[in-house]
Amino acid sequence: MTDGDGAAPHTALQRQIGTLLPELRGFARFLARDRVAADDLVQDSVLRAFNALDQFQPGTNLKAWLFTILRNQFYEQLRRARRETAIMAEFAETDTAIVSSQQARSEIADLQVLIFKLPPLLREALILVGAQGLSHDEAAAICAVPVGTMKARLSRARAQLAELSG
Repeated sequence: MTDGDGAAPHTALQRQIGTLLPELRGFARFLARDRVAADDLVQDSVLRAFNALDQFQPGTNLKAWLFTILRNQFYEQLRRARRETAIMAEFAETDTAIVSSQQARSEIADLQVLIFKLPPLLREALILVGAQGLSHDEAAAICAVPVGTMKARLSRARAQLAELSG
C-alpha cells in the first residue's frame, strides 16, 4: 500500500539497508571495538538513515552512504563523550591482557591485535579498503578526504602492520 509520495522506494531502500546490516555491524565493531557498542552504533545509524531516506540520491552507492552515516555517528559520539583518550587506553589494556593470555590464537586473531594497534585513521582506511572491499574513491568519500590522502593512509597502515608483525 503506497500513498503515491515515494513510500514504495523507501520500502525498497529499507530492504536494501537490511541486507547491508552484517557489513555495517562489521565496520562498527572495528570502530567501536565492543560488540554491544557496535550494535548500538549500527542501530543509531540505521535509524538516522531511515529518517534521512529522502536525502539518499538514487544511483549512488548505498553502502558508502550508510558507512558514512555510521562513521559520522561514531565520531559524533566520541566528540560528545570527550573521552576518546580514556576509551583508547582502556582498549589498549584489554588487548595486552588478551595477547598475553591467549598466545596460541590463530593468525587471524594475531592480525586483529595488530590492526587494533594502528592509529584509528590508519585502521579505518585498512578496514574500509581491505576488509570491506571498497575502492579508494569510495573510502575517501566516506572519510571526507581526498583520494590521495586515503591511499597514503592505506600505505602507512600496511607499512606499520609489516613493522608490527616483524
